[in-house]
Amino acid sequence: MKKLCTHLFFLATLVACEDVVDIDLNTAEPRLVIEANINLLENGTSNSTVKLTTTAPFFDNEIPFVTDAKVEIISSQGVEYPFTYLNNGVYVSEIIPEENINYTLIIEHEGEIYKATEQLHRTNPIEFVEQKNDGGFTGEDIELKAYFNDTPGIDNFYYFETLSDRGNDLDVYDDEFFDGNLIFSLYLAEDLSPGDVVTFNLYGINQQYYNFMFLLLQQTGGGGGPFDTQPATVRGNMINETDASNFPFGYFRISELSTFQYTVE
Repeated sequence: MKKLCTHLFFLATLVACEDVVDIDLNTAEPRLVIEANINLLENGTSNSTVKLTTTAPFFDNEIPFVTDAKVEIISSQGVEYPFTYLNNGVYVSEIIPEENINYTLIIEHEGEIYKATEQLHRTNPIEFVEQKNDGGFTGEDIELKAYFNDTPGIDNFYYFETLSDRGNDLDVYDDEFFDGNLIFSLYLAEDLSPGDVVTFNLYGINQQYYNFMFLLLQQTGGGGGPFDTQPATVRGNMINETDASNFPFGYFRISELSTFQYTVE
């Protein structure tokens, strides 16, 4: 009987202590988040977008888009490419990047100037996709491998993006251990079925962007977007020239892009 009374007293204590506790989280001043991508497509055209948002408190559900910034790119040959605001923080322009030319992205926002300079980085075409119907841990999942050839004798870095309604997958590659060989990116998603369309995107990048994405993907697990909320600060190549302490997040990248769209059989 004594043992039962002890248990009842402990339970009553737990019930009585169900008070609401308000946790006062520290907040910081918003920082600019920059996702700037210039992609040279296989048909000789390009898509050039700069997406600007700001950081927000952890429990905020709305994304704070930046709609009033001045955005432009100036090449080392003096050609200016102004960007026009579209929607949802996205600014667009028309740029056909060329090799061995510097392109400087300049963003003016709330009296401060942000800059980064990049060059075009080439890639290799995706050659083919191989499908395996007995993949995964259970041996019952559909597994896809997208193959490409690495250029020998050059330090190459790649950013691989796989997109489908079943889930996205992001990865980066350094050719240190497969220089000049045929290499593949593996895609395995739950419930992948015949008729599903999967898009493989292979970007040429430099070592700095490889290191940046490698750290981001370690934190996010390779899913979702690389500029989602991060548990730790990962600095990109954008510099605040007005106030170095108010550094931005994000990156400015110029890549040649190879795309391969595959329908699961």
